[in-house]
Amino acid sequence: MDAINTLFMLSGLLIALSVLASRLSSLVGLPLLLIFLGLGMLAGEEGLLGIQFDDYTLAFTIGHLALAMILLDGGLRTRLKTFRVGFRPALSLATLGVFITSGLIGLLAMWIFDLSLLQGLLVGAIVGSTDAAAVFSMLSGRGVNLNERVGATLEIESGTNDPMAIFLTLVLVEMLVGQVSGTADTLLLLVQQFGLGLSIGVGAGWLSGKLLRWVDLAPGLYSLLALALGFCVFGLTSFLGGSGFLAIYLAGLMIGNQPGRHLNFILPVHDGLAWLSQIGLFLVLGLLVTPSEMIEYALPASLVALALIFVARPLAVLISIKPFFKFRWRETGFIAWVGLRGAVPIVLAIFPVIGGVENASLYFNVAFAVVLLSLLVQGGTLGWMARLMKVEVPSSVTPNQRGPLGILPENDFEMFVYRVENSDLEDVPIRLLRFPSGALISALFRDHVMLHPKGSTRLQLNDVICVIGRSEDLPALNRLFNGDAKLKQERAFFGTFTFAGEARMQDIADAYGLTLSQAEKEMTLADFISLRVGGHPVVGDDVDWHGIHWVVSEMEGNTVTKVGLRLY
Repeated sequence: MDAINTLFMLSGLLIALSVLASRLSSLVGLPLLLIFLGLGMLAGEEGLLGIQFDDYTLAFTIGHLALAMILLDGGLRTRLKTFRVGFRPALSLATLGVFITSGLIGLLAMWIFDLSLLQGLLVGAIVGSTDAAAVFSMLSGRGVNLNERVGATLEIESGTNDPMAIFLTLVLVEMLVGQVSGTADTLLLLVQQFGLGLSIGVGAGWLSGKLLRWVDLAPGLYSLLALALGFCVFGLTSFLGGSGFLAIYLAGLMIGNQPGRHLNFILPVHDGLAWLSQIGLFLVLGLLVTPSEMIEYALPASLVALALIFVARPLAVLISIKPFFKFRWRETGFIAWVGLRGAVPIVLAIFPVIGGVENASLYFNVAFAVVLLSLLVQGGTLGWMARLMKVEVPSSVTPNQRGPLGILPENDFEMFVYRVENSDLEDVPIRLLRFPSGALISALFRDHVMLHPKGSTRLQLNDVICVIGRSEDLPALNRLFNGDAKLKQERAFFGTFTFAGEARMQDIADAYGLTLSQAEKEMTLADFISLRVGGHPVVGDDVDWHGIHWVVSEMEGNTVTKVGLRLY
C-alpha cells in the first residue's frame, strides 16, 4: 500500500512540476520538452529523488502509448487543405530524407565509435527521423506562425516519417542478432509498413469520423470514443504488420476533417491528453537514462548530433525536396534546421536493448545525447531562425474565447469574444461596423457591466464584445478587430497598398511604368504570382519584381485574392 501511495505522490509531483515548468520555458526560452527530460533525470537514480527505474520493456510500452496519443492529436488538428502544398515534399522527406540522413550518420557513427557497418547504420536509423511530439509542440508552443507551405511540410513529415525509421531499425536489429531476412522479405516489410498503415489509417479513420458524427453521446464521451477508435486502429495495423504510428495519425486526420459538433468536444480533451502524453513520455525517458553512463559517450555523441544538425539533415533536405519542388532557398534552409529529434529516437533505441543486440547501451545513450542537443540547439533557436529565414507571417487578431452554441449538428453557430484594442474603432457607432452578413453582436461588456448594444452605441477601447457567427465569418471578424500593433505588423510585412488578385497585369504595368512580356500582359496578378512561385502559392509568398515586393496577403482555396505592394 505504501508503494502505491508513493507512486501516486511522486507521479503527481512530477507532472505538477512539469506543468508549472511551462512558465519557465516561456520566460527563459528553453524548449519545454527539454525541461521535461531534465525533470525526469533529476528524479532518476542519480538525481535528487533517486528513483530506480530500468524497466526498458515498460518504457517501450509507455513510449508507444504516448506516441500514439500524440500522433492522434496531431492528425486531428491537421487540415486536409494543407496537403495541397505539403504532402509531396513531406513524403519525400519522410522516405528518401530519412534514408539519406540515416546512411550519412551511420557512416559517421561507424568511424567515430569504431563500429561495424551494420552497427553504425543502426545508430543512423535510430536518430534518422524527426519527432512529431517535438515538432508539434515547438511550432504551437513558440507562437511561430509559419507560412503554410513550410508549416504543412514540417507537420506532415513529422507525422509520417516514423515508418521508414522503424523499418530500418527493425531490419538492422534482426541482421545484427542473426535473423537475416532476404531482400524480398525486407521489401515486403517496407510495403507492409506503409501500405497497411496508409490503407487502414485512411479507411478506418473515415469510418470512425462518420460514426462520431452520427452517434448521439454525452459531450464527455466523444473524446473517449475517438481515443478508443484510434487505439484500435493502431493495434490492428501493428498486429497485421503495418505502421501503427502512420495509421493512427491518418485516422486522426480523417476524424478531424469531418466537420460536426463532435469536434468541439474532442479537440479540447485531446489537447490535454497530448500534453499529458508528452510529459509522461519524457519524464519516463529521463528516468531511464543514467547520467554517469551517458557522460562516457558525451563527446563522440555530441559529434554525431552536430553532424546530424549541420550536415546530414541539410543534405537530406536539399536532395529530397530542392530538385523536385519549388521551395525557396530560405524555406529549404528553415526546413533543414527544424529537423527536431525527440522521443522517437529514444524509443527506437530501446529496440536493440529488447532485441539483445551487443553493446545495446551505446545506442540508447547516443540517441539520448542527440535528442538533448537537438532540442537545445534547434528547438531553442526556432523562433530566431524563422525570422532570419523570413518564413514567418504576421499573426492576426483571434477571438479571446470561442465556443459552439450547440444549436445545429453541423456548421453550428459559435460565440466569439473580442476585446476592442484597435484605436480606429474607438467612438465608432456599431451600425457603421462592417460585420459579415451572418454575424451579429449579442452582448457588450464595459467596465465589467453588460450593456444592451444598439446601432447607436459607440465603442470604447477595452470593450468586450460577444459576437454570434460561424467559423467562415472569422477572417472578416479578425480583420475588423485587428489591433494597432497587429495592423502595423501586417502593413510592414504585406505593404500599405493592396491589389485584387484578379487585377490585370497590363493595368498594373501601365500604372507603375513596368515592363511585361507579351504572355504576361494577358495574365491576372494572381496568375502572375502563381507562375513566379511555381504553383501552389501561400499567404506570405514574396515576389521581387522590378524592385517591388508583391506579397500574397489573402487566399481563397488555391486562388490568390489579394496581393500587397511593399517598396522595400
